Amino acid sequence: MTSPAGDRRSLHKAFAASLSGTALEWYDFAAYSVAAATIFGNLFFPSEDQLASTMAAFSTYAVGYLARPLGGFLFGRLGDVLGRKRILVMTLVLTGVATFLIGVLPTYETIGGFAAVLLVALRFAQGVGIGGEWGGAVLLSSEFGDPNKRGFWASAAQIGPPAGNLLANGVLAVLAGLLTEDQFNSWGWRIAFLLSGALVGFGLWIRLKLEETPVFKQIQERGERPSAPISEVFRTERRALIAAVLIRVCPDVLYALFTVFVLTYVTTHTDLSRGAGLAAVMIGSAFQLILMPLFGALSDRVSRRKMYLVATIAAGIWPFVFFPMVSGGSFAMLAIGIVLALVIHAALYGPQAALVTEQFSPRLRYTGSSLAYTLAGVIGGAPAPLLFTALLAGFDTWVAIGVYLLATAVVTIIGVVLARDPDREEAAAMEPVR
Repeated sequence: MTSPAGDRRSLHKAFAASLSGTALEWYDFAAYSVAAATIFGNLFFPSEDQLASTMAAFSTYAVGYLARPLGGFLFGRLGDVLGRKRILVMTLVLTGVATFLIGVLPTYETIGGFAAVLLVALRFAQGVGIGGEWGGAVLLSSEFGDPNKRGFWASAAQIGPPAGNLLANGVLAVLAGLLTEDQFNSWGWRIAFLLSGALVGFGLWIRLKLEETPVFKQIQERGERPSAPISEVFRTERRALIAAVLIRVCPDVLYALFTVFVLTYVTTHTDLSRGAGLAAVMIGSAFQLILMPLFGALSDRVSRRKMYLVATIAAGIWPFVFFPMVSGGSFAMLAIGIVLALVIHAALYGPQAALVTEQFSPRLRYTGSSLAYTLAGVIGGAPAPLLFTALLAGFDTWVAIGVYLLATAVVTIIGVVLARDPDREEAAAMEPVR
């Protein structure tokens, strides 16, 4: 038995490992997302039609989401059988190496169409790594903490995306500011991807020093590790899986709209620059660093499902407020609009980790959570930038984009209705021994 002080140290290490690992992996993912929205179209998919070039780049963005289910199936299963820590080391290495290699990848001008093939392959590897990362990172922090405060402790993994997004946008913004446009487009963008090597080394240093979670140790001691967790989830926890998938759809689409596609929109439909868009996204991401754990903690005190429902309704309405706000080309209105959009996203994403994981029994939690996370990405986040671009081109109005996000909000509301509240007896039974 460990001392309370020892448990507290382990909990803090787990929180740091969950946060830092997901932040580093989302740095990789966000760097790619920004590059796809701004420069990858011309570098890897050159075309006389700028819209077609951008859509081709966004198609590789979607590949990262489409690869996530493979990571969820593979690493989710292994996480319930072999443990959380070991799998999280694997996912971090996979994503980091893929991102580093993007930084040295020849462009279309050098090797022709083969450059696009290699880019898609590396993007696929990124997606596989992140597909196995999220479920384990959530469990890493939440299974060391008090189950009745799961909303707060599980939010460690949720802080990772805005932290990574802030870091990636910051690095790219600094590079764009220091270099000429020709220098940035020629070689400057590569620096952001090459930095991934050093960042992954830091993440590995933290994770390798961490012990396995107390909950998984108890599952091992009781001989309750599943032999076929994927089939068991589909056989015995189908409603939980459906609810958890639908819960994630609207937040994914909301995030894609206000951190990825918005960069394309402001440069093509307003007088604002790419730098203005990046700055606004960075400001919003900075607010999320604070708001996500706060919303996670709040969800421990109030009904998590009701809180999620209110935020989902706000998400469905917000595009109809945002786009008229930015039509005048004011940076202040753009920044306020994106910040408020990401506040709504934080109200969803902060408690989301706890809401998703508590749908599943502890022995199937890594598999169930990973499957929900990755399958929702295929439905929500993967096609979102492509659909945004196609809707804007087809209807020549932002209203179509607003209707699309509103429809995803309805889907998520259905998921909230299907979801269950936390099982307090189960939480008490699986609480780590002090």
